[in-house]
Amino acid sequence: MTPYVHPRGLCESEDVGDGTRVWAFAHVLPGAKVGRDCNICDGAFVETGAVLGDRVTVKNGTLVFTGVTCEDEVFLGPNVLFTNDLRPRAHLRKGPEELYTTLVRRGASLGAGAVVVCGTEIGEYAFAAAGAVVTANVPAHAFVAGNPARLKAWVCVCGERLPADLRCTGCGTRHVQDGPGLRAT
Repeated sequence: MTPYVHPRGLCESEDVGDGTRVWAFAHVLPGAKVGRDCNICDGAFVETGAVLGDRVTVKNGTLVFTGVTCEDEVFLGPNVLFTNDLRPRAHLRKGPEELYTTLVRRGASLGAGAVVVCGTEIGEYAFAAAGAVVTANVPAHAFVAGNPARLKAWVCVCGERLPADLRCTGCGTRHVQDGPGLRAT
């Protein structure tokens, strides 16, 4: 099985996994790395040096720039925007080594219109609400919202909000504190 590229999509990368779909008006630049079974929707942009793991969903209008790495099973909602330069100036041309990186860990979800400021890490199975502006690291299983994004609750691997005892009422998974975040047990 090979990647599918819609006739109006543009995939210039040679490092795209089997089963990945690149839809109309999406653009994947040369040097981007895209895993297996990803879905890159209409109008999305994946820049040289961006890395997407397996089974990543990149919804319409999302911009994934150089220095962004999304691990497996990350969900990027419509119009998610990543940055990679804290002090951009049009007259200063910066190479990839001068840009900041961002890491989105396995299973994390970013809601529609979320903005992720570079230099941050979003933990496993974390969830940033629609419109959140992520300016600092987000712990594993955290639900963050607002501008700037702040911890509002904890969420399970299945996406359910966790009660105070950290046992999911949806799937029954127990969670324990692990550093600043949680982990499923």
